[in-house]
Amino acid sequence: MPKDSPKVSLDALIPREAFEVQGQQAQIILNNIPMIQIRNLEQKDFFYPFLRKPDFQRETNEWDALKICDFIESFLDGDLIPAVILWRSDSGYFFVIDGSHRLSALIAWINDDYGDKNISNKFYDGYITEEQKNAAQEVRKLIKSKIGSYQDYELSTQHLDKIDQKALERARNLGSLGIQLQWVGGNASKAADSLNLSEILT
Repeated sequence: MPKDSPKVSLDALIPREAFEVQGQQAQIILNNIPMIQIRNLEQKDFFYPFLRKPDFQRETNEWDALKICDFIESFLDGDLIPAVILWRSDSGYFFVIDGSHRLSALIAWINDDYGDKNISNKFYDGYITEEQKNAAQEVRKLIKSKIGSYQDYELSTQHLDKIDQKALERARNLGSLGIQLQWVGGNASKAADSLNLSEILT
């Protein structure tokens, strides 16, 4: 992996929204749950569609292919992952205060979109630069060779007797591991203050 490996754009994977947005209330109140499962980040799940980033938050494009791959590998191996901090707005959205790169990396892996597939195409109105496409292919190739795609693990559960011990252990982990959550209480102003503090500390 070259030292000047391009950054991967994960910015499309969690939509932006204004803190004070008014909208339909979430039908399932998830505030204060301690953890979400990996399947909650699939597009078809009830949790993922309510994830948002504040509209003024910096872009999620600071990680290169190796950092994304290393993070996903750490997650699969059950290593300690810092909690993601969320705030639930009155509109029912779950705003990411801290951890957008971590969540976006997992969303990218689960939905096979590293800035160049369905979610990103919709976000960018079909216009994705060659540089962005190349960065996406680089991370996809690295992940395929080092840990395997999410879809590989889904298929492996149908043939557990045919996969190696490491892949079997990781497949089991996917069924039990989750992302630890920490919740910010209070109104939009309190959430914005928490976000500003988080960005200062990172």
